[in-house]
Amino acid sequence: MLGSLVVTVALALGALLAWLWTDAKVSTVGRAPFDRALAIPPLAEPTVEKDGTRVFTLRMQRGRTEFRDGVGTPTWGFNGSYLGPTLRAKRGEKVRVRVTNGLDEASTVHWHGMHLPARMDGGPHQMIAPGATWIPHWTVDQPAATLWYHPHPHGRTEDHVRRGLAGLFLLDDETSARLPLPKRYGVDDLPVIVQDVRFDGPRLAGDRGLMQNVGFLGDRTMVNGTLRPYRRIHDELIRLRLLNASTSRTYAFGFSDDRAFSLIGTDGGLLERPAVMDRVQLSPGERAEIVVRMTAGERVVLRSFPQKNYGDRWQQRFNGGDDSFDVLQLRADGRLRPSPDLPATLVPSELPDAEQAVRGRYFDLKRSGINDRPMKMERIDEVVTRGTTEVWTVRNTNGMPHNFHVHDVQFRVVEVNGKAPPPPLRGPKDTVFVPHGTTMKLALRFTGPADPDTPYMYHCHMLYHEDTGMMGQFVVVEKGQPAGTPRGHTGH
Repeated sequence: MLGSLVVTVALALGALLAWLWTDAKVSTVGRAPFDRALAIPPLAEPTVEKDGTRVFTLRMQRGRTEFRDGVGTPTWGFNGSYLGPTLRAKRGEKVRVRVTNGLDEASTVHWHGMHLPARMDGGPHQMIAPGATWIPHWTVDQPAATLWYHPHPHGRTEDHVRRGLAGLFLLDDETSARLPLPKRYGVDDLPVIVQDVRFDGPRLAGDRGLMQNVGFLGDRTMVNGTLRPYRRIHDELIRLRLLNASTSRTYAFGFSDDRAFSLIGTDGGLLERPAVMDRVQLSPGERAEIVVRMTAGERVVLRSFPQKNYGDRWQQRFNGGDDSFDVLQLRADGRLRPSPDLPATLVPSELPDAEQAVRGRYFDLKRSGINDRPMKMERIDEVVTRGTTEVWTVRNTNGMPHNFHVHDVQFRVVEVNGKAPPPPLRGPKDTVFVPHGTTMKLALRFTGPADPDTPYMYHCHMLYHEDTGMMGQFVVVEKGQPAGTPRGHTGH
């Protein structure tokens, strides 16, 4: 009887494991009818003050969004029920944003990828209480780029982003304006905000599946808040500004027919020259600007393909590496407007050189905390001197995928496992995917301003990991100046 019981339990466990293994793989390839026109987030309409300051207004608010016919889903958004308008400014302009919290809990708005003073960064120390208004202001001092904004409350970031609080912040400059690139917003220059979702009745689900230690993983994707989206194309060349706004999922974007495309930009701006490829991998928070050529009358699908760099087979299966999604269908008109060829060169690099580094730092990525230290709001982990360049070595031997985001700076990827970085990592970056078994060296230049009392963050941008402690803080100080004490974060 005991032997029979052991065999029965073993068979039951085996069957359960087999079911979990099979059920963990997700694919929407060939299943999406693409029956909804892609929504394009509206461009925000700022006011311009006498001194040229561009003033935007954002309100975090609750709402209901009909993602599916006849089903209203409770959501959060900026100036609407879900997501937010696209903000746009030029290099050299002064910017001010009036951010009002219309929610019933405190939150923040972080300007992801923006170079700006720490007190304006929107990290967890700049909390906005319910009903309060925060007014950050700064001068745009960086190249043209595809940035974004989202909440950053300590311990609650995943939940706030998943509910819909996110939007694009596009930067322009004179150099990029002279290039013959697709640049008509919503026409041949398309925002593509990709999120994975799962529905629990009318609500957006937020629970993690069994053994999903990377965080929440959905069973379908949306673009700009649109399920099963298609977009009619009128031009030969189309620029897609890809943003992975998912909280935990990593994508490997390509096209259903494996056609090549040109990567022209990464997180912090344009590359020195276009790079031709057929896949670009983006972990949460990363961006890529790609240009694809269309033929009259054709249809092609932007797809996310399975990935092999998630650690062992167990991690790959249960943390999304085996998954695949049909994301967006492009439908070309019968006749297309001609587009000029892409230029052979784009913009000169403004990235720091590792040879200029005055010191190095080391960051070990673990679920227990970066360098085995879970985040503490009152502790300054690193102190850097304004005007200096450093090399940061980031390593993941944790068995699961992580990524690494640094506030305020755009860095150069110097090495990946001792080798020169591949083309997608040669442009300006503020977030990098660091799969298990990877060591990266990053060159960062800190140009200030100095503020010993207000820290910037560095953290894993898989938001479940961030919320549970994979985050640290650094301050920028003048030479010889000590770190201060972080200011309070109870709300403005």
